[in-house]
Amino acid sequence: MSEGVARRAADDAESVAANRAWWDRESQDYYVEHGSFLGDRDLVWGPEGWHERELRCLGDRDLAGSVVLEFGGGAAQGGRWLADQGARVVSTDLSLGMLRRGREIDDRSPGRPRPSLVQCPAQRLPFADGSFDLAVSAYGATPFVADSAGLLREIARVLRPGGRVAFSTSHPVRWAFPDVPGPEGLTAHGSYFDRTPYVETDASGRATYVEHHRTLGDRVREIVGAGLILEDLVEPEWPERNPSTWGGWSPLRGEHLPGTAIFVCRRP
Repeated sequence: MSEGVARRAADDAESVAANRAWWDRESQDYYVEHGSFLGDRDLVWGPEGWHERELRCLGDRDLAGSVVLEFGGGAAQGGRWLADQGARVVSTDLSLGMLRRGREIDDRSPGRPRPSLVQCPAQRLPFADGSFDLAVSAYGATPFVADSAGLLREIARVLRPGGRVAFSTSHPVRWAFPDVPGPEGLTAHGSYFDRTPYVETDASGRATYVEHHRTLGDRVREIVGAGLILEDLVEPEWPERNPSTWGGWSPLRGEHLPGTAIFVCRRP
């Protein structure tokens, strides 16, 4: 059996094992390739390149003194930006390799605010109920877990009443189109409603990378099912200033198709 790509079922255990190993293995190369785009201390919501200071998805609230969870934070670039605003930040990730990149960044900037780093799956957080005022994730965890409804219930659990969560993920419409940046990526070839996971496999058929698809309606139902109130759904357009291609994201695709969806929610 050769390495390849499949659309097949993948449960939580298989997804966790595959994605932890993938991000551990790729953490250094990922930082080398995308580190300058993401910055070391910035909250960038997606490959379009929009920063939180521009979109203001978190609103105009003063973050000083807030207790913030960054889940699926990778090397904690977003967590550092939040810490720079005066928040007390915990950044979690499934991958120890990504957290090590984060610690290397922190060590290069002694004296600067830094988040606490914790390795754990986002759907099983080692924190007490009502621990955080705010939870944030830029493309972290959400597309990589089999039970995204359970993930949102866990995030709601650790939020205090009145707390908010903002997270970005691949826009669901992208799943109906080839994941390529050129003109061939503008013609739908699959069903928007096909929720079968995308699975990369090694020569033995073992999963090495897994992503899970949900429709916009699925995401809204999961938010409501977690007891959260959806306050905003942002579909950022591709900015003219960004000429970069990142995987299937590109200025051409971005001119015609949304690539990212940002969900902003509140716990009553």
